[in-house]
Amino acid sequence: MTEEKKEQEIQPESEIRDDDRRWYVIHTYSGYENKVKQNLLHRIETMEMRDQIFNVIVPTEEEIEIKNGQRRTVQKKVFPGYVLVQMKMNDNSWYVVRNTPGVTSFVGHGNKPTPLEEEEVKAILKQMEQEAPKVKVSYQVGQAVKITDGPFTDFEGIVDAIDHERGRVRVLVSFFGREAPVELDFLQVTRLVE
Repeated sequence: MTEEKKEQEIQPESEIRDDDRRWYVIHTYSGYENKVKQNLLHRIETMEMRDQIFNVIVPTEEEIEIKNGQRRTVQKKVFPGYVLVQMKMNDNSWYVVRNTPGVTSFVGHGNKPTPLEEEEVKAILKQMEQEAPKVKVSYQVGQAVKITDGPFTDFEGIVDAIDHERGRVRVLVSFFGREAPVELDFLQVTRLVE
């Protein structure tokens, strides 16, 4: 048999195998998503379920957090309290997942787990792969802030606009009896405690 014919024979089997693989959502105790993932991966290995449970994902995205004038990149859970599992649904695989410590239930109607649509899974995975992390700011438009760096250090003002893409904020500062907009980096302002 030629190499080409072998590939053609193997291809339909893998397509059939992929047809009954679906993504399901399991509900966990909040804050235990990563622990549930580790527990489930361990159970898949020890109970030899690799042929029925294929993938376990805790959907996260990178976010830049600004605290005390420092930028930190953190992993933020997209759906707190939920974990995605790619599996063939049958009594054995259901039992292994459902009885994993920290798992409270499958998401679905009644006792019947409902698989995610392919488009939903693609959207979640695409969101996880986004290159630029989002910047999380602790202030909002209309909020009072204090400038901590630059020529207007120690001035107070009101947030007029936030540009997440550029990491900039426009603050209305009052000096000489007039209000003037000043564009600053997120790191150059801090929220005033009210």
